[in-house]
Amino acid sequence: MTDPRFVDALRRIDAVHAEDPRTDHDGERALPFELLYAERMSAWLARVAPEASIPLQLAVRAQHLRRWALPRDSYPIDRAGYHAWRSELKQRQAELAARLVEEAGFEPSTAQRVAALVRKEKLKRDPETQALEDTTCLVFLAYYFDDFANEHDDDKLVDILAKTWRKMSPHGQRLTAELPLSPRAKALIERALGV
Repeated sequence: MTDPRFVDALRRIDAVHAEDPRTDHDGERALPFELLYAERMSAWLARVAPEASIPLQLAVRAQHLRRWALPRDSYPIDRAGYHAWRSELKQRQAELAARLVEEAGFEPSTAQRVAALVRKEKLKRDPETQALEDTTCLVFLAYYFDDFANEHDDDKLVDILAKTWRKMSPHGQRLTAELPLSPRAKALIERALGV
């Protein structure tokens, strides 16, 4: 039986995602951009970690809460600006996720665990944080890489893909074989891996 608090927390998280003014399409539906992203994240988590805990499922669903509210171009367009933007986003998203989880009736310790996962604390040392990172990387490669690639030159993309690959676990790396990658994406990944 599904915990009603879990159902309520998902509903609260998705209601925030539904506020996203941007739209994306999955071939059949037009949805708020971050709501579709969250659905894709949950679907991929089921492959990455079929026995995922409730906090991990909620953190995966909440990862991009109100991302549109802090545009990338509100920070300098350089490496330091990118890292400052990402840090601020993760903190905001973690705080909001924790609040929504508590409002759904979970104890503060569960809410704080969700927040720690959203912040990606202890990456490479915490299996749940790693599962969230693997899911993030797989969703990016499966759904968003090609559009992203259109905005950057191949050398920069190869560097980004090499960094992405290093962030993934061996399990996550193996799951990339299931992705419907474009020929360009496959070729760039091969370059990034030195294949």
